Amino acid sequence: MAQVRNYKEAGFASLFEELKWRGLISQSTDEQQLAQALDGEPLTYYCGYDPTAASLHIGNLVQLINMRHLQAAGHHPIALVGGATGLIGDPRQSGERTLNSKDIVAGWAERLRKQIGRILPLDGENPVRFV
Repeated sequence: MAQVRNYKEAGFASLFEELKWRGLISQSTDEQQLAQALDGEPLTYYCGYDPTAASLHIGNLVQLINMRHLQAAGHHPIALVGGATGLIGDPRQSGERTLNSKDIVAGWAERLRKQIGRILPLDGENPVRFV
């Protein structure tokens, strides 16, 4: 896993400043309040991942990068790996969804957890928690 430095080690005055510089924050209804929240007491935050396939996809990467930066700054990540959406599958161009068995979805969910664990540390002072 690549090492992600804390925003201070990277030379930024605040986590908000770093995330904005990296293009991970585009706009906010109240940037000052968001900056204060990010630089205040540790927050607990989550992002959901649907096990509709055996692997994460590129669309999950931005969320994982954001989660990793927040984690490196001391905030507490929760990765929510669902199940119900995996059972009914993603919609297809034909409009028909592929129904999946509980065993298939459970296997996919476990693979997603392992992949997420390659980006978000599973141990140490501030490990990712899975729900």
